[in-house]
Amino acid sequence: MDTSRLGERHVMVKEQLEKRGIRNPWLLQAFLDIPRHLFIPDEDIGRAYEDRPLSIGGGQTISQPYIVASMIELIEPKAQDRVLEVGVGSGYSTAVLARLAGEVYGIERSGVLLGQAEKRLKTLGFTRVHLKEGDGTLGWVEAAPYDAILVAAAAPHIPPSLLAQLKVGGVMVIPVGNEAEQQMVRVVKRSEEHIQEKELYGVKFVPLIGQEGWPDLPNG
Repeated sequence: MDTSRLGERHVMVKEQLEKRGIRNPWLLQAFLDIPRHLFIPDEDIGRAYEDRPLSIGGGQTISQPYIVASMIELIEPKAQDRVLEVGVGSGYSTAVLARLAGEVYGIERSGVLLGQAEKRLKTLGFTRVHLKEGDGTLGWVEAAPYDAILVAAAAPHIPPSLLAQLKVGGVMVIPVGNEAEQQMVRVVKRSEEHIQEKELYGVKFVPLIGQEGWPDLPNG
């Protein structure tokens, strides 16, 4: 375990996660073990353990620790599970997922961010992580189906391709709404015909851009 800035991680876990109701002991341990400051641009390393999202470049952010923890706890990853993460970003939530799940498949539309995330994850020794550049709204068909899907960007609606790649009994968490504000939605695929959706709390994420999400900007 990387022990640098461990004291800050203990405070983060106690004050930002446990006090807000995060209970999964394996998840809390992952937050203690994984050095979040290594996933932050150099100019913001001093703010790595603050209770806020931070810019990682390219118009993208690393979510505040509580949101990362909440989304992962909501999908209830187990040691044998295959999990799809849409929007790898810095790779931090990918690393946390990799501590809990069997295999993690991550998609990122930014080649620059993907390359940085790959380097960080390799340096930290994560081996059960598979990453690719692409349109996250279309999922990763070749590796489907998934026990759980975590979407780290805001969609105007739940992408049909992601629902199709979720196993029956599987869980997806995804921010859904307009580009100004969204609701975190937990989706459970009860059967191929029955999808259960529950809105949980308000959030504000960067847009999920792609064929089944928001259209790309002309200069995006």
